[in-house]
Amino acid sequence: MSMRPLAAIVLAAGQGTRMKSDLHKVLHPIAGRPMLAHLLASVGELDAARTMVVVGARREQVEAAATPLGAEIVEQREQLGTGHAVQQAEQALGGFAGDVLILYGDVPLVRADTMRAMIARLHGDDAPAAVVLGFRPADPGAYGRVIADGDGRIARMVEFKDASAEERAVDLCNSGLMAVRGEDLFALLARVGNANAAGEYYLPDIVMLAGSDGRHSAVIETDATQVTGVNSRGELAALEAQWQAARRRQAMVDGATLIAPDTVWFTHDTVVGRDVTIEPNVVFGPGVTVADGATIRAFSHLEGASVGRHADVGPYARLRPGAVLGEKAKVGNFVEMKKATLGAGAKVNHLSYIGDADVGARANIGAGTITCNYDGFLKYRTTIGEGAFIGSNSALVAPVTIGAGAIVGAGSTVTQDVATDALALVRAPQTAKPGWAAKFRQVMAAKKAAK
Repeated sequence: MSMRPLAAIVLAAGQGTRMKSDLHKVLHPIAGRPMLAHLLASVGELDAARTMVVVGARREQVEAAATPLGAEIVEQREQLGTGHAVQQAEQALGGFAGDVLILYGDVPLVRADTMRAMIARLHGDDAPAAVVLGFRPADPGAYGRVIADGDGRIARMVEFKDASAEERAVDLCNSGLMAVRGEDLFALLARVGNANAAGEYYLPDIVMLAGSDGRHSAVIETDATQVTGVNSRGELAALEAQWQAARRRQAMVDGATLIAPDTVWFTHDTVVGRDVTIEPNVVFGPGVTVADGATIRAFSHLEGASVGRHADVGPYARLRPGAVLGEKAKVGNFVEMKKATLGAGAKVNHLSYIGDADVGARANIGAGTITCNYDGFLKYRTTIGEGAFIGSNSALVAPVTIGAGAIVGAGSTVTQDVATDALALVRAPQTAKPGWAAKFRQVMAAKKAAK
């Protein structure tokens, strides 16, 4: 990497009409994170001095998403092409003396190391005027073409609309991403015209303008996935599928077992340890960490949760934000946890809701137990001590504390604290009336017959 300062210009002014959405195109998520945020995270790895996002339609949405991530906003009031869009950053950059990366908000998965390679090529011994990121898609379609020699020196770049049949036969395509010295970029853009089929100011024209000055430009190549753009819901789904497939492969490379890989859904920040087993149809929302040796069973959904070493989750479990499972803890089928901690070796085996609670090590929560944490206005916590046993179908009305080693009898509704090692029984005594059921049936049958 050059030691010169770096600026990134991210183009995000397009209408995105093919998405047919009230949400700006670049804010649609891939792996639970807006496309624009994916890209800005990669830029952040380069320690850029300036990051500019060029906005147009639905400016307020993009600005609200980009500014908390450290980006500056500039506006393109008229949509007059990519060259014109980049020009909108000129005044804000104010004669920036450094390198400039030009990126696209709807091309979210380009990696930081690819960006570094572009900057490194810009400062190669032959000092190209610009570096273009190229790729070879399976179907070149309507992409602009890059005509280059074996050393990557560009002879010509042409938009598909303006390309000859011979040029369209070339499969090296222009991703649109470029690296240019700041001293060159805006001087070249000022000379770009719009005498083309679309009447727009094309950014790639700076390559040919530099060539007319006797300065060559260069192309480096990357894989198609990194530079896949999104213009429609179908393309969004396809890119999501590519991302998921790559993440599943990486999880298995890193030592996790995925029983049915195609059915597991990761998020951009999911962390999975070694010797983790993930059964079919598991969904990881944002903010999940799974420690070594844990098992996530089928049809479970986790979000904002931490699963400890050798813990066991599911099947059909839901861990909501703030759920923390200690080592060898167990959350079984049809159990929901939220803002709750389950100590080492504690068990909630089935059909329970544990919310706003702290459950001690080795405690056992019986089936059908709930922590009643909400009174319609405020939330309250429940504390269950180490080794406590909560009988089935119990309701713990918070705020309440169950002491260590205490036992709560099945069917209890607990509204007061239970002391350590005490037994709490909160239910009406059972009564029996011999013969009552037979008499009841006889009376009711007579009433029915009389009608």
